[in-house]
Amino acid sequence: MAIFMRIVLFVCVGNSFRSQVAEAYFNKYAPQGWVAVSAGIIPEEKVHQNAIVLMQEEGIDISHKKPRRLNDELQEMADVAVVVCSGDFCPILHAKQVEKWPMPDPHLMPLDEARKVRDKIKEKVIELTGRLTER
Repeated sequence: MAIFMRIVLFVCVGNSFRSQVAEAYFNKYAPQGWVAVSAGIIPEEKVHQNAIVLMQEEGIDISHKKPRRLNDELQEMADVAVVVCSGDFCPILHAKQVEKWPMPDPHLMPLDEARKVRDKIKEKVIELTGRLTER
């Protein structure tokens, strides 16, 4: 028997911080039948060290994750796509449902400031999982 999974795609520029954090939180709190993936338009070489540290604080290990490039196939597979960046470099997505969560870029922020971005992403992800559960 095949299991049909619905997909949430989180996208930012480098797929090394915001979208990785959102993917990890979503997969922790995902409603049954849902899974998250993430991608970026200009993927970095590796996940940002502060993202790894901040998610370890939450008991989630993302140290093994690798940034990936956004492509048409990922957009077509997504039931919901969420842009988690703000500014001129944010991608325009072509998915069934697109949400925009403008989040500041935590790349150059001190850990305490980046933690605030992480916490805001967590809040938004939990709110999204609640909406998807109601479907």
